[in-house]
Formats: sequence, structure tokens, C-alpha cells
Amino acid sequence: MSEISLLDCTLRDGGYVNDWNFGHDNLISIFERLVSAGVDFIELGFIDERRPFDFNRSIAPNTESFNQIFEGLDKKGSLLVGMIDFGTCSIENIQPYGETIFDGIRVIFKKHVRAQAIDFCRQLKDLGYKVFVQLVSITSYNDEELSDLICLANELEPYAVSMVDTYGLLQQENLMHYYNELNRKLNPNISLGYHSHNNFQRAFANCVEMLSQRTDRKLLVDATIYGMGKSAGNCPIELLAMYLNERFQKHYDLSQILEATDASIMEFYIEKPWGYNMFFYIAALNNCHPSYVTDLMEKKTLSVKQINEVLAKLKDYGDKQLLYDKELGEKLYCEYQKQIYVDDERDIEKLRETFSQKNILLLGPGRSIERDKEKIQRYINMNKPIVISINYLSDDLHTDYIFLSNAKRYVQISSALLKKRNVVHVIATSNVTAMNADKFEYSLDVSPLLDESAEIIDNSFLMLLKVMIRLGIKRVALGGFDGYVGEKNQDHVNANMEYQYSKDQAERLNIYTRHVLDDMRSQIEMDFITDSLYIS
Repeated sequence: MSEISLLDCTLRDGGYVNDWNFGHDNLISIFERLVSAGVDFIELGFIDERRPFDFNRSIAPNTESFNQIFEGLDKKGSLLVGMIDFGTCSIENIQPYGETIFDGIRVIFKKHVRAQAIDFCRQLKDLGYKVFVQLVSITSYNDEELSDLICLANELEPYAVSMVDTYGLLQQENLMHYYNELNRKLNPNISLGYHSHNNFQRAFANCVEMLSQRTDRKLLVDATIYGMGKSAGNCPIELLAMYLNERFQKHYDLSQILEATDASIMEFYIEKPWGYNMFFYIAALNNCHPSYVTDLMEKKTLSVKQINEVLAKLKDYGDKQLLYDKELGEKLYCEYQKQIYVDDERDIEKLRETFSQKNILLLGPGRSIERDKEKIQRYINMNKPIVISINYLSDDLHTDYIFLSNAKRYVQISSALLKKRNVVHVIATSNVTAMNADKFEYSLDVSPLLDESAEIIDNSFLMLLKVMIRLGIKRVALGGFDGYVGEKNQDHVNANMEYQYSKDQAERLNIYTRHVLDDMRSQIEMDFITDSLYIS
């Protein structure tokens, strides 16, 4: 039967939630509770020379800083470790073993720098520390790369080699494949560890699966208090401790862990919850870095189905699936928006005939729609325009046409649109797909409407103005195009339509839009009937 050890990494991985700012009292309290609980290894935080010393944080530039933070504490039977993200801390910042609070140091690294990282681990071992080799994004390793890593590790003979499921992608079969390869090929005196994340709700189950294997090798499992950690969180240590007590006759004191949860961890959870959610599920489902999902969701132009379709393209780019590349993400988004070409000449001609010699009023979703409702209604009564709204239906103002360029907005208003299907005509761009295999009354090719050089390539207001110019419209009235404010729930009449912009970004977008409108004025006159930040 293997020897099993439990490692708590709350103060390190949990720090992604609060920027490692636990406060000194909490740092000490968590430490003492974990020691009292009998946890085998306690990870105290990141050793990162880029960060200044802060008595309240579990991230510090050198080992001496941790000596000061945890000075005078009794670790009893627990072993203490720190973590270094390879490349963020030079060996000069690490004192020899015996001069610091640390018994061991864990080193995380991506596979393309494994040889250099192992050399760094050798320097740490020469200083006398137990060294833990942490294989970040274990799912990115193929068998040949894993074998190469194992050869390097066997030469080094670290205390442990750990599988790090950085993005929570491992299912039972994948986990067992990596486990079996490592267990079979690593020198027998090297412990084998596992660090899980909960994107697929597999963290605890995968730990149990690994611990159920019959082996003489020492096994090591990571966990955090209440699962605290980045993305979907980690395996909760209270679950693992309970399981190890029941299944392997361990004697971890669960009450001490629960006291730490209540006294020190819940305040952070209330402020910024972690755990399983759709966002991290989508990242894991597509085997990709979560930042790709963040970028696409923040655009608020794609449905979840479309986001998955964009992310599916990442598999053609190898390691960049998990090594985030913002430019690649933007490229795939732009290509996706342009991929559905439609021949729209017939629909353009029909719209041209319908709109010819008519007054046109374009309505945006800005807050002035509600604030200046009576003013807009007076304009409609006096001028009898064709009213076209953008990705939005007003409850109070009559709408003749709706311009749909945003798939997410379409989903949000689909039921309201269904009720008005005999009243409101739909003009949709080709990147928006009709529900139930229906066809929109008018469908326009999206490609010529996009501006790939812009911060927002698919600004719906500017897209519709391009359509108006193509139709030969010489003058339009505009209401509800307020511009970007950069404050939460300040830009749109409907809170569901809000984007999150900083004030600087909002001003950049306003300046860009004003410049484009100035260029368009040689082709079309624009009369703003509500206040707008777009007016020069």
C-alpha cells in the first residue's frame, strides 16, 4: 500500500482570487489551523522576485520575506513548501535550506522550457531543498514529450513529480494514462503528485481515482480550503481529508479545517466566489485557455453556440490552444464573423425601393431613448419616418424594422420579436442565424460592414450607417446613440445590453466613432435628435 500525503495550497493557489492579500492575521490563522489539522504539506505562497515584500500577502520576492511573515510559528509535524513559477525568481533570492522556513520548493513550468526548468530545480536541490517538479498543463504533453520529461526527472531525482491539470481538463481515462506512464517510468523513490482544478466537476473524483490505484510509490494530492483557487477552484481539502480518514485511516482534524473556512476563507468567497460555472466549463470543453473565452464573452456579440464554434477552430493551432494568443483569438473571431457569405443584392434592391424618398429614423439602445421618449415620439408624429432600431425593441416607441447584427442580442429579444413578427421587419447580417431553421426577411452580407482595424470591428451603429449609404439614403435622424460612458449600467436603457468599459476605453471608442461619422458625412447627413457624445 502506498504512502499518501495531503498538501494544502490555499495560500498559494487561493491567492489568485484575492491577489494573495489574505491579511497577516489570516495568513497566521490559516497556517496554524492547517498545522493543527495535521496536514502533511503546507504551501505558504509564491516566491516571485517581481513582487515587493508585503506583510499581508502570500507572495514575496525571496525566502527571507517568508521567514519574516511566519516568524516564530511552530510547524509541528507539517512540512512547509513554497512555489516558484520558473523564470520569475532567480536562485540568488533563495537562501540555503536550514536558513529558511521552507522544507521544499515546488517549481511550475510549461513543457517547452522543461529542460531549463529542470536545471533550475537542480540548483534548488543543491541548496538542500526537497524539490517538486510541477508539470503545468499536463494535458498538453504527448507521450514522447512526457517520456523526455521523465528522463530529465530521473536524472534529477526530485522529491516529487506532479501532474498539474491547470485548466481542469482531465477525465478519468486521461488521468490514468498520465498516471500510468509516470508511475511506470519514474524512479521508484520519486513521489507522484496530482493538482486538480474543478472545471468539469472532476477534481475530487479524480483524486479518489488516483488514490485507489495499487502502488508502492508515495502519492501526493493537492487541495485547498473550501476549494479556493483560480478559475473553477481546486479540490476542497475538507473532502479529501474526510475521504482519507475514512478510507486510509488518516487522522486529519476536520474541525480545524472548517474553522479556517469559517474564520478566514468565507469572507473572500462572499466577495469573489469561485467554483464550477459555465465560463470555465466552456474553456475546459474546448480544451483551451480561459482567456479566449473571456475575450469572446466580453464582446457580447456571440451566442454560446457561436463561441463554441469559434473556440473549436483553436485545435488547428496546436499548443496555442492552451498558450493564450490574443491576436489569434481576434483573427478567429473576425474570420468567424465573415465566414457566412450571402448574396444580398436582391434584398438590398428591395430595401432601396422601400426606403426611397422616405424619412428614416434610426434608434439605438442608449438611455436617452427612455429619457427623451416624448421628444422622439413628437419627431415620429411630425415626420412619419420609417423607424429602424438596432439590436433592440422599444416597449414604447413604434418600430418598423429591426437591424440585427449581434447574435447574443437576437437571443435576448427573440420572444419579443416573435410577438411582433407581423409588425416588425427584420434586417439581419449574415453572422446572425435565424432560429428554427427560419430565414430572415432581409439578410445582408456582414463582411463589407466590418472594420477590422477598429477596436470593435462590428459596431452595429456604424454597420447600419454603411447599409444606409449603400441603399442611397442621403439623410437620417438618430436617437438613442448616446456614446460610451465607461460606467457600469450607464450606456444602455436595458441593463442586459451593458458592456464593461474603462473611462479611457470609452473615450477612445467615442473619438473613433466621431472620426468615422465625420468621414461618412460626405455621403449621408445625420441629425441627432437626442444628446450624444458622438457629436463633434
